[in-house]
Amino acid sequence: MSAPADRVELSILLPVRNDGINLRIMLKILRSVMAAAHEVIVVHDAPDDDSIGVVQAMQAGYPELRIVHNQLGRGVVNAIRAGVAVARGEYVLIFAADEVGPVLAIEDMLALMHGGCEFVSCTRYAHGGRRLGGSLVGGALSRLANKLFHALVGSPFTDATTGIKMFRRDCFDRLNLQSRPIGWAVAFEMAIKAQHAGLKLGEVPIVSIDRLYGGESSFRLGPWVNEYSRWFAWGWRHRRAPGGHAPASCVVRVPTNWR
Repeated sequence: MSAPADRVELSILLPVRNDGINLRIMLKILRSVMAAAHEVIVVHDAPDDDSIGVVQAMQAGYPELRIVHNQLGRGVVNAIRAGVAVARGEYVLIFAADEVGPVLAIEDMLALMHGGCEFVSCTRYAHGGRRLGGSLVGGALSRLANKLFHALVGSPFTDATTGIKMFRRDCFDRLNLQSRPIGWAVAFEMAIKAQHAGLKLGEVPIVSIDRLYGGESSFRLGPWVNEYSRWFAWGWRHRRAPGGHAPASCVVRVPTNWR
């Protein structure tokens, strides 16, 4: 029988693409602040990714840290599949290596899971959440898309497109991910399908500081608009689909250290 100390409650998945400088800072913060029994799984696509050396250099002092080479295909959607396949935690957190601010919300996301939620998303656009930095065009499109989706499709999420998501590992197959490997469109698909599957939902506000320390952005206007529009249309078509579920709201928790 495994000792209680061997139990992993939370698996933190970090899809990376040459995020070495951001990853080094993120791992130091996670190692310092995480109280829950956890593991960190860094998932990379390319064998020459500069994140690999960072992980190898830090593993001696961070035994909960692992690295996985995604061989299912490029992109965040396949990195998530590869990470979940080896995850040991009861809960899985999808996180971005270049986002420092949302670390403060992990404890409250876990509190919602402990309270019965099966899928928790973060929000930059409500309950005091904010988005700082990043592409101006991308930020404007994100705000508009989320407002329209919330109003027209009846999504209980105020920020369905954020990549910061937590879910029960045993619910992952119910999401049946089908996104193309374009940016973080898979996060939008996950939020839509979590609602459609009737999962109990939660939301926590964050302050998002996009790519504070540099790195390589995958934002490309044309492909991103096409893929996000595809899932917007899917959500619209399935909002009252037979067998589908559309909960009117989700549980909201404001972080205990919020100011």
